[in-house]
Amino acid sequence: MTKTVDHWIGGKPVANAAGESGTYGPVTDPATGAVTTRVAFATVEEVDAAVAAAKDAYATWGQSSLAKRTTILFKFRALLDANRDAIAELITAEHGKVHSDALGEVARGLEIVDLACGITVQLKGELSTEVASRVDVASIRQPLGVVAGITPFNFPAMVPMWMFPIAIACGNTFVLKPSEKDPSAAMKLAELLAEAGLPDGVFNVVHGDKVAVDRLLEHPDVAAVSFVGSTPIARYIHTTAAAHHKRVQALGGAKNHMLVLPDADLDAAADAAVSAAYGSAGERCMAISAVVAVGAIGDELVAKIRERAEKIKIGPGNDPASEMGPLITAAHRDKVASYVHGAAAQGSEVVLDGTGYTVDGHEDGHWIGLSLLDKVPTTADAYRDEIFGPVLCVLRVESYEEGVALINASPFGNGTAIFTRDGGAARRFQLEIEAGMVGVNVPIPVPVGYHSFGGWKDSLFGDHHIYGNDGTHFYTRGKVVTTRWPDPSEAPSGVDLGFPRNH
Repeated sequence: MTKTVDHWIGGKPVANAAGESGTYGPVTDPATGAVTTRVAFATVEEVDAAVAAAKDAYATWGQSSLAKRTTILFKFRALLDANRDAIAELITAEHGKVHSDALGEVARGLEIVDLACGITVQLKGELSTEVASRVDVASIRQPLGVVAGITPFNFPAMVPMWMFPIAIACGNTFVLKPSEKDPSAAMKLAELLAEAGLPDGVFNVVHGDKVAVDRLLEHPDVAAVSFVGSTPIARYIHTTAAAHHKRVQALGGAKNHMLVLPDADLDAAADAAVSAAYGSAGERCMAISAVVAVGAIGDELVAKIRERAEKIKIGPGNDPASEMGPLITAAHRDKVASYVHGAAAQGSEVVLDGTGYTVDGHEDGHWIGLSLLDKVPTTADAYRDEIFGPVLCVLRVESYEEGVALINASPFGNGTAIFTRDGGAARRFQLEIEAGMVGVNVPIPVPVGYHSFGGWKDSLFGDHHIYGNDGTHFYTRGKVVTTRWPDPSEAPSGVDLGFPRNH
């Protein structure tokens, strides 16, 4: 019998209000294709109940001391650390990524919890005294109220932890709508927060589809929405939430490039390209999906990438020998495969074709092998679209300038990297490239927790990047207080405050 994942509202699991007659979605094990779980899909009324619980909790949580908030977050951090393996196992069972990748995801989420535990520094205000005679001006930051997060399937633990620890530390209450494809990790986080002593209603989880999403975007009691996902949905989230007067940070898709100059260490560049393109089966917005080879190094670089890619062990995520797992769904697997099937007709050389790959004993899993396309034209679908799978495109250019122009012409601007031994070229690149995150001999330049994550152009809608200082600013609003007090010596006659009159 399959298990059921319910909502988490007001500090406890809440079953579908309509019971067995309610709407549920299937959750599959990507390694076998078998449905292992069903997840309740929220109605408008259930979303309203979660927001109401968050609003009620905000009345006290928003006024709670920083010491109380951080004490609970420290306890949550300890529980999160102790439950790393359990969370990773849930991720592997529903997403399919190998256990080491899942553990890495939890570790990156822990970074943001660390940041939230030290939120007292970020929330310090400013004070200017004597801006005029006996006039002081102070700037303070205060929480927004109820905020919401809508998160993707590819990092079901990490991306929620990019959001709610900082939001809660700042004094907000939170409603999370995780991906319906792998919902169990979010529920485990809710359980650990409750065990840490978080008051009921401060953190809530509602599962579902567009019904739940749209209600959060429209709900008058939701002050802000954070989103990570594809560019078309990010644009929709931003437009809809902003039309309902909400603060929005919506992180979209990507087509991340890696520029390899002729002086680069090609072995290091090939290692980086393989790990960045095929790690987590390419299902990450910071994956390198386009390598831009400059000059005559292209053939050698492609050969080195192919040599390494052919050695990658593909299998179930819970097998310690596996280096790459399956894709999240069969439909997504088929879509990724379609880009490889059509590549040659659109002008690319198919160096490796991973379509049709299967794993013995798991033939019904959502398997696909590693694909490598060379001499890809910029007009090809495999280059233009975010594939979100283990397909690496190699493009050829004659010069650094041509490579930068090619990258900057992309509508996406999430992350990019350069591989070179030349410090001057690297310095030019980091200033001239139009992307929000840049790596120099680092293929996946995801910032550490105390720096903010976010792209440019069609990779970000809204003014704030996520976590870091931008996260604190997104989940708070500024207030400036100007005060003037008369000197005690000027107290009305007959009132003696003990201050001399002649000082």
